[in-house]
Order: sequence, then C-alpha cells, then structure tokens
Amino acid sequence: MKKSLARPYTPCPCDSGNTYAECCGPWHKGMEEGLHAPSAEALMRSRYSAYALGLPDYLLATWHPSTGPGELELSPMRWLGLEVLHAQESGDAGVVEFVARCRDSGRPQRMHEISRFVREAGRWYYIDGQMIDPDSP
Repeated sequence: MKKSLARPYTPCPCDSGNTYAECCGPWHKGMEEGLHAPSAEALMRSRYSAYALGLPDYLLATWHPSTGPGELELSPMRWLGLEVLHAQESGDAGVVEFVARCRDSGRPQRMHEISRFVREAGRWYYIDGQMIDPDSP
C-alpha cells in the first residue's frame, strides 16, 4: 500500500533544511512529467525520502535497470535522519557517501553507505552501494 506524500511545507525527510515542496517533493511528483533529480546527491536524498515516505515505485524508477531488483517491498522501518558526508560527480558518474539513521523493530540502527550513480540521457540512476562496517577505521 502506497503512503501519501508528505505535506508540502513540512521539513523534507532528507534533512536538507528545506521544505518537502522545495526539496524532494518535485522529484517524487514529477516522474510522470519527466522531471528528474538534477544531481547524484539530489537523487540520493530523494531516494532516502522515498524510503521514509513509503514510495517503492519511485525507488524502482530511479534504480538503474541493470542492477534494480524488479520489485521492492519496503520494510516497516522508521527513518530518523540523513547525513550526507560526501558527494562527488565526474561527468556522468557520481558517488555519495551518507549515514542514514532508522529504527527497525524498535532498535536504533545506523546505515553508512557509499552509493554509486550514473547519468544516462540526462537522468541520474542509483547503481549500487557499499555498506561501511561501523567498526572499521
């Protein structure tokens, strides 16, 4: 079941400091109109917000076809916050390192990932991510 989108003037789930209407909302709503996130970081933020808002269709549409799962069922995690540590683009490739915090079955979790993105025909796609072990230096 699809959750409703956040109210336009609430803070964006991705912790950008902007409202949902100014941040991830246009990318979530604009997919049908051909609007797409303009950078790898914007796509990563909008994907985090899609997880937080329960929007699997958006997640699948922004996953590169070569690595996408085909279908996606979201777990009932409660997403608590996002911190972008580093974002870099070089031509049509992008890398974003981030830490996402959530609560799964009442237990707090921290997900540290380095995600890879690619731009094809002017549109950014998520390729994959490498999880960073919290105990690694």
